Amino acid sequence: MNKAQLVEAIADKMGGRQQAADAVDHVLDAIVRAVVSGERVSVTGFGSFEKVDRPARYARNPQTGERVRVKKTSVPRFRAGQGFKDLVSGSKKLPRGGEVAVKKAPKGSLTGGASATVKKAAAKKTTAAKKATAKKATAKKTTAKKTTAAAKKTTAKKTTAKKTTAAAKKTTAAKKATAKKATAKKAPAKKATAKKAPAKKSTARKSTAKRTTRSR
Repeated sequence: MNKAQLVEAIADKMGGRQQAADAVDHVLDAIVRAVVSGERVSVTGFGSFEKVDRPARYARNPQTGERVRVKKTSVPRFRAGQGFKDLVSGSKKLPRGGEVAVKKAPKGSLTGGASATVKKAAAKKTTAAKKATAKKATAKKTTAKKTTAAAKKTTAKKTTAKKTTAAAKKTTAAKKATAKKATAKKAPAKKATAKKAPAKKSTARKSTAKRTTRSR
């Protein structure tokens, strides 16, 4: 019997195939999660599921016969209950109709065994979902903060570049104005020098005239 056949077998008792499939899935999921976390799942009259640790050991490869080192590991183990054993061995007979007459759990025990395991598994799922949601929200906030900070830095850089460009333009304009003023001041000095030059020539002529008069 596989899982689909198991669902079909209990579909009539569960009120439909979908309800039966959900019930099987929930039971198996609760058992697996409990055993993985190290808990022991015990169903009275049926059996118990538990996690067993196997130490490191040596084994032989069945194909080559070579001795192989096996690492430490953990494996699931199922131990059948006494009622299950009695039915399989034939010491007790299966009923023709209805449910298998396994030993029923005493009153009040359902608050601890399998039902408690199912509740723990459901609580773990809820906690994991909440943690995942919180992580996503934190990641979104962090991304938003980083984006805002990057935008601020970019804006600051642009503002600084604009200020630097404006200062450079002002400096260039001031230099050009200073250069023009200096050029304007130097031009009259050259003209004055040019005017003084003829005066020297007239002085030279006067000296030549005096010399000529003396020689006469």
